[in-house]
Amino acid sequence: MSTPTARKHTALPKAQTLIEALPWLTRHRGKTVVIKFGGNAMVDEELKAAFAQDVVFLHHAGLRPVVVHGGGPQISKALDRHGIVSEFKAGLRVTTEDAMDVVRMVLAGQVQRELVGLLNQHGPLAVGLTGEDAHTITATKHRPRIEGELVDIGRVGQITEIDTGAIEALLADGRIPVVSSIARSQDDGHVYNVNADTAAAALAAALDAETLMVLTDVEGLYEDWPNSDEVISRLTATELEKLLPELASGMVPKMEGCLHAVRNGVETARVIDGRVQHSILLEIFTDEGIGTMVVPDAQGES
Repeated sequence: MSTPTARKHTALPKAQTLIEALPWLTRHRGKTVVIKFGGNAMVDEELKAAFAQDVVFLHHAGLRPVVVHGGGPQISKALDRHGIVSEFKAGLRVTTEDAMDVVRMVLAGQVQRELVGLLNQHGPLAVGLTGEDAHTITATKHRPRIEGELVDIGRVGQITEIDTGAIEALLADGRIPVVSSIARSQDDGHVYNVNADTAAAALAAALDAETLMVLTDVEGLYEDWPNSDEVISRLTATELEKLLPELASGMVPKMEGCLHAVRNGVETARVIDGRVQHSILLEIFTDEGIGTMVVPDAQGES
């Protein structure tokens, strides 16, 4: 049988962890946090469960989490099953009419449902919606430029407008909105597949969020990849802008999203390693944090 002294010693680290979180809890209480769910955290069962626990913890700690998700791996699998070839141009999925039907089905009917279900294991909290709902995300056709030429990549959208009304109503009601990255069309009656990193950044700015958090499959932004695996822990918007042309294609939409967010009123944007269990809590509620934080230029100078 354990003695009171032994029990005290085993409990002490837990108490110290909670005390370390106290100033961060005070600072973030009542603030909106937009979290882009993606990468390995979307396909690994333990990481998915830990992600849901983190988001519910934020909610109960008095923050207002909003989750935005894509579903690249799940979409690719579903397209294969339907005999539709996955093709990418300029880092974006070419989305034909047939492919768009599958994308919509997977994002709203599979990925979102699973995530809402995981969150709601902890109470009647999560509500799923897509960018189509209540005109949350509006887009026009996106034509990327490849080697100087504008290229048609189908039903891929460029966000033109955000309406936060439905999300704000859910937050005010104590819910956790879970948003699929599909947009209504501004001009042709169709729907569009939009990049989830871009959607999360646009929503963070429109919601006047305190923080944008983007889960990835890397530790953060590397200082001199592939020559070094040293992670940049903090950089300003201008410093990031200078680095953008050198980044690997997969990181570009994530870091462009972070740049857009901090240039449009979001206090911090963070790229964190979604392969680490409870990485969201480690980033928000500990002194060390993990990953890379982007701050507005004025903040970086202070």
